[in-house]
Amino acid sequence: MKQKIIAMLIGSLLLSLGVNGFLVPYHLLDGGVIGLGLIIHYFYGWPTGLSMIVLSLPLYILAWFFEKRYFYYSLHGLIISSFCIDLLSFMNGKIQLGIFPSTILGGILVGVGIGLMLRYETSTGGTDLLAQILSKFTTVNIGIIIFVIDGLVITSGIQVVGLEKFLYSLLTIIFVGLMTSITVIRKPEPN
Repeated sequence: MKQKIIAMLIGSLLLSLGVNGFLVPYHLLDGGVIGLGLIIHYFYGWPTGLSMIVLSLPLYILAWFFEKRYFYYSLHGLIISSFCIDLLSFMNGKIQLGIFPSTILGGILVGVGIGLMLRYETSTGGTDLLAQILSKFTTVNIGIIIFVIDGLVITSGIQVVGLEKFLYSLLTIIFVGLMTSITVIRKPEPN
């Protein structure tokens, strides 16, 4: 339990730093509920974390019926990560690296944050929660499931961010998916 809490805190901080330090300054998108929260943030100016909580409600209802354990573990992850994202929103514009390095570093930080949480069976909720449920019914790696969902989300945001930033955002979710996949891989236990 202690490891799960630490993973949730560190994962949420990495995720929040990636979003606020590298994605938001260039109006880049991530996928999933984070990406949908960013679309709402860019379009309406609403807090990203609060938007994530509201958007996640239907998925939590689904989790309640299919996997209560994910419901409970992800609920904490959603609340902490959403709080951290809104708390660290002051980071917007504090790191000046340019759009290309920010695309990569933002994707790496978000992917490691999500992967760390998933490794300890918690998540930011949202579509990560949906991916956890779907991965129980398929043999597809959870990182691949997240990548597909993320692609659909950033495609829906193309009108908000434009084609160029859509392409950068696509690169971001490639790094998110890659780092999530790498981070959740467990070494085999010695016999």
